[in-house]
Order: sequence, then structure tokens, then C-alpha cells
Amino acid sequence: MRAVAVAGFCLLLACAGAAASASRASRSDTSVFGGLGTWVDIYDAGVYAAPEQTAARIAARGIVTVWVETGNYHSASDIVNPARLARLMEALHADGVRVVGWYLPGHTSPALDTRRALAMLSFRTPNGQALDGVALDIESTRLRNVGLRSRRAVALAQRVRQAAPQTPLAIIPFNPRGLERHPHTWPAFPWAQLAATADAFAPMIYTSSSVKGFDATYGYVTRALRLLRDDTGEPDVPIHVIGGVANGLGPEEVAGFAAAVSDDGGTIGVSLYDWTTTRPAEWPVLSSLSG
Repeated sequence: MRAVAVAGFCLLLACAGAAASASRASRSDTSVFGGLGTWVDIYDAGVYAAPEQTAARIAARGIVTVWVETGNYHSASDIVNPARLARLMEALHADGVRVVGWYLPGHTSPALDTRRALAMLSFRTPNGQALDGVALDIESTRLRNVGLRSRRAVALAQRVRQAAPQTPLAIIPFNPRGLERHPHTWPAFPWAQLAATADAFAPMIYTSSSVKGFDATYGYVTRALRLLRDDTGEPDVPIHVIGGVANGLGPEEVAGFAAAVSDDGGTIGVSLYDWTTTRPAEWPVLSSLSG
């Protein structure tokens, strides 16, 4: 009986491993989330004041992917400023830069979140260009029922995946190290369930508010990356690392972040948040990580 039980357990492990391998093999093209990136949100009025000029400056920095917020759960419309967003997309594409749209759900209204996420998926510019990939920013804690919040976050990711199976999908999750330090923020965050649906993760490993200096930043980022792989159960999960709000980081923190990412050696992309706050001196450091 024991031999049968052991054999059965081994079979379960083999099936689980095969399922995980199949999941990894079926991922969409994660290169969309790779390389040097930058971020634009709906509050960056300066970016949209002159979209073509912004695109040219972005391309000149060697950036290959721009993460652009299309809306969030409390924005006035499903797609914010669609005409200028379209101009920015077309200009970036003309300069050879990929565009990933991202949406911040609030989880209090599944119908609203679904509609806005699907609007992001279906958005097209006047000449028919689409986003190269999409992302869901799973960070809102507005819904106090944590279990329901987790279920809705996973369900939304699944709806997006079902609506566009071939479109690369990333999850922008809570900072794994931040959740380890403050687990009450989102207990039992659904890492594995989201990993089963998404192609990549873009963790906001923000250190600017509480971690200072090279060594502390290095250790914080290193720990966060290890936690993400452990929590998702995927040691090779594709990761685009976001290092924090750029103007909240000093030279020592940027250097510590860069060293941690370089020594890790397993991430696919890197950025700071966001385009308008990243200083000129920080771009060469980031570029060295994406080569």
C-alpha cells in the first residue's frame, strides 16, 4: 500500500511539473516586457501635450518599451484622453518602441473593471495600431474583503486572457518584500493563481520611502526578486523590475538597485517610475542593465 501511495504521489508531482512546463511553454511573447522601459500615467499632462516630441525623446534614450496607463477604476472614462494616447502610440511605434497598456482595477465593481480592461485590449489608433501588450496593476486595497478582492483580481486576469489569448499579459503586483514586511496589506496575495494566467510580472520594488543607501537597497531588491519567484512557484518567471519612484532615489539607491538586478541576472527588463521623474544621470545606469 505504501508503494502504491508513493507511486501515486510521484505521479501527481510529475503531472504538476508537466502542467507548469506546459504553462511556461504556452506563454505569449514576453519580449514585449523586456529591455529598458519607462512609465507614463494618466496624470502626465506634459507627455500628452506634445506626444510626438515625447516619443522622440523616449526613443533617443534607448527605451524599447513604454508602459502607458489607459485608465483606472476612478478615472472619468474607460480610456483616458484616447486621441492623444493614439498619437503617442503611433509616434512610439514609428520610432520602434513597443507600447504596453496598463489598467488599475479597484475590485469593487467587477463590471467596471472588466469593461475598462477590455477597452484597453480593444483600443486602436486611427490607422489601426493596437497595444503590443497589456498589464493589470493589482494593487488597490479599496475592497476590504481580502478573499473577495483576491478572487476578483484573479477572475479579471482570466477574463483578459480569455478575451485575447495571444496578447502578452503582465501583472503589476504589490512589492513582494513590502508584503512580507506588512502582510496585513493583502494577506495570501494570489501569486500562484495570477502566475497561472499571466505571461510575466512587473513588480514595483519601491524602496524610496523606507530604504536608504546602497547596501539596504541591494538587499531589499534581492530579497524581493527571490520572494516573487518563490511565491509564484516559478523560478524562471519573466520579470520586468520597476525600481521605484525615480526622484525619490539618490545615487546610492540607484546604484544598489542596479547592482542587485545585475547580480540577479534573471530578469528580462528594467525601469524606474516614471518618464517624467527619471533624471538624466539615471538613464546610463538603467541602460547598462538592459544590454
